[in-house]
Amino acid sequence: MSSTSLSPGSLQPTLDQVVTRPLLRKKRLVLTILISFLTLCTSLLLAFHAYIAWTLARPHIDPLHSDPMRAVGLPYSSVTFPSMNASSNLDGWFIPAPSDKTVIFSHGYGGNREELWVPLYNLARELHLQNYNVLMFDYGYVHPGNEHVMTGGIQESQELLGAINYVKHLSGGPIYVWGFSMGAGTALQAALQNGTDISGMILDSTFMLNPDTLYHNMKQVVNVPKFPSLPLVRLFFPLLNGVSLHEVPYKKVTSTAYSMPIYFIHGTEDYKAPYEMVEDIFKVQNNEQSKLWIIPKAQHELLYRAEPKKYVRSTLSFLNGLTPTPKEAVAVN
Repeated sequence: MSSTSLSPGSLQPTLDQVVTRPLLRKKRLVLTILISFLTLCTSLLLAFHAYIAWTLARPHIDPLHSDPMRAVGLPYSSVTFPSMNASSNLDGWFIPAPSDKTVIFSHGYGGNREELWVPLYNLARELHLQNYNVLMFDYGYVHPGNEHVMTGGIQESQELLGAINYVKHLSGGPIYVWGFSMGAGTALQAALQNGTDISGMILDSTFMLNPDTLYHNMKQVVNVPKFPSLPLVRLFFPLLNGVSLHEVPYKKVTSTAYSMPIYFIHGTEDYKAPYEMVEDIFKVQNNEQSKLWIIPKAQHELLYRAEPKKYVRSTLSFLNGLTPTPKEAVAVN
């Protein structure tokens, strides 16, 4: 039986092995650190955009500061009514007047039935002097601790239709919707579903939650690139909030000729909703009583404050001049 003789150095690693092994360990370490860093950055990126999607549906809302009696001396009743799809109950104030005509205020994103910056109490007083009943109510996402989230008008339009249905059975007279910001966009969505019960609308600083306005408003808060930020927020929104922003019918809203007269009011320095969008919507309207007023240098939802006397005079003149002949909205092909 033959045996192989081993020299004393044959069991020792070669020079190449001595050099290669530490290099391999270093490469593995660098690769592990790089993968960990990329994983951390990706996780932070996803978490950041998930946070945006979460907070977008849950805006901070200030508590009510007053009421119609304390603010402007108007008697009122506290009311509660269901949304049209019966998935939420809404709280509000009904300010009665000696007539059957009613204006419903549709407040904007981040506000409540008061919207002090508009200011809604002042407008309610002016309407009361003209013998309009006034309904001021909160959308379902307003109150902290409830299960409702902001949906860009999807659920809110059902809630506005619930308010319209409540007034319809209460007074039986013409109903007008006065919307602000996203509340104006919600009014247009509601009118798509039921144009017969709305005799006219005043839309102040109309905001529609579409991809462009969503990114535009995200960038106001933090300077993020459109890609991948916009797709990520739109991805996370339904996962965290149960409703997809793809359901907002912004294309149909902006291409529909509504049968009821609409008074669009917007400012040229509106950095949340470009006034060109409202101009485009107005171009497809064919009701001869519809109007458009673009206020130079006016900002989002600060149109009353920009031209207070003219604002009140023109809006009340618009309402008082309407002949209520509501019909179904007709989409423009």
